[in-house]
Amino acid sequence: MLETLSLASHGPVIPVIVIQRLEDAVPLAEALVAGGVRVLEVTLRTPVALQAMEVMAKVPGAIVGAGTLRTPTDVTNARNAGCQFGVSPGYTDALAEACKTTGLPLLPGVSTASEVMTANAAGFSFLKLFPAVAVGGVNLLKSLAGPFPDVAFCPTGGISLETAPQFLKLPNVKVCGGSWLTPQDAVDAKGWARITQLAAEAAALRA
Repeated sequence: MLETLSLASHGPVIPVIVIQRLEDAVPLAEALVAGGVRVLEVTLRTPVALQAMEVMAKVPGAIVGAGTLRTPTDVTNARNAGCQFGVSPGYTDALAEACKTTGLPLLPGVSTASEVMTANAAGFSFLKLFPAVAVGGVNLLKSLAGPFPDVAFCPTGGISLETAPQFLKLPNVKVCGGSWLTPQDAVDAKGWARITQLAAEAAALRA
């Protein structure tokens, strides 16, 4: 089973992907992988999301996960679609239990110290800070480092190519999530070369 912390070993950025049309799924995944971005979070925000995950999971080199997991049913559906990990905007014991039961590694979302403690008590030491910029961003992560030296984070939400380095240089940040790698206008125009370039720029980021 893939451990969520190992996701960080594949590069500094995990794209947060919203698929509106199933026909875009495979070429989008191929474009990202070609740019050096292998870990792909596909959100459960559209009617074709699960089908998109299923076909993207078959793209050579892609490590596909399901984002926006909110219920145990979401977990089962993601696992059945071939996802290798799951990401949630928040944390619940029911969601964690469903992931453990199905063997789907989970990157749970938190936004406060109390939520960090709850997820950590359940055995999670790699957490998604969401929505990162809105809840305090770099300053919050610096503050959390003191009481939680054993917890690592994947900040997501409001981060850009320009601000990502500020997060990645923090010792408790292993990788960050971003939607800037797959802008909707580029996807609509089938601008796969542009997305490959954005992926290459993201892959080149270093702390």
